[in-house]
Amino acid sequence: MTANALPASAPLPTTRATSDVQRATAVGSLAIALWASAGLLTTLASGLPPFQMIATTFGLAFLTGVVGGLLRGRDVIGVLRQPWSVWLVGVAGLFGYHAFYFLAFHLAPDAAVEVNLLNYLWPLCVVLFSALLPGERLKPAHILGALCGLAGTALIVAGRGGGLALDGGHLWAYASALAAAVIWGAYSVLSRRFGDVPTEVVGGFCLVTALLGLGCHLAFETMVMPQGWAWLALLALGIGPDGLAFFLWDHGMKRGDIRALGVLSYAVPPASTLLLIVAGQATGGWSVWTACGLIGGGALLASWDVIRKK
Repeated sequence: MTANALPASAPLPTTRATSDVQRATAVGSLAIALWASAGLLTTLASGLPPFQMIATTFGLAFLTGVVGGLLRGRDVIGVLRQPWSVWLVGVAGLFGYHAFYFLAFHLAPDAAVEVNLLNYLWPLCVVLFSALLPGERLKPAHILGALCGLAGTALIVAGRGGGLALDGGHLWAYASALAAAVIWGAYSVLSRRFGDVPTEVVGGFCLVTALLGLGCHLAFETMVMPQGWAWLALLALGIGPDGLAFFLWDHGMKRGDIRALGVLSYAVPPASTLLLIVAGQATGGWSVWTACGLIGGGALLASWDVIRKK
């Protein structure tokens, strides 16, 4: 070997780093699979007040995180000592998103498909917001993708009957679902800025979110006892889509390919919508599937540079 030659082991750090990114991306994709069931589970428990649902599901999420961390031998207490900015982003993201998400379903339980699809504009928000990270920039494909998503949104708001159907209750539900999408997209991308913060801190975010939900519930709502399937739906939400999924997603956002996860997230709208229809909680129609195509196609278009590289 000459003096200028690289040792045989030189490429290994890059290979290992690439493998770590791929592994973290795979972990994050598990959260996407769990979120496909969130719309159906939320609909099954939609008779409950939104803040009561936040308090219940996030209390379960906190317990899920603590048990998972202890089983992995992690420090679940000391890890909570983080700067205020970390707590602000984490709690605002979890509490803000779910306050609007549960509110949307609570306001329009008979428009579950529309609310569900509007909420699932968040993957497009992830793709667009990630283009604003250092070293990234918005491209024409990102703009066209956003316009496709907007067209899908307009089709949902116009209603499946072919005309505008903007009664006051549904209008606020649609606005709440859109607000949830923007908040979750922003939270996901901002998590990247705290890549050194251990994922176990998400358990703390869940605890604070549960306490905020409890306080709002006691102040503004009347407790409603879950009936029938609502008990099981709450338990499944707290452990899965509103529990374990947050820890998986945080790991993926911080250490995985954030744009690739944004692309993969677009499997959620059609999968979630199909579950609602199969379970008899909603009906399909040409506008539903066209909206799915526009929203999903917009995400693929906005992420085409990532797909082409892969």
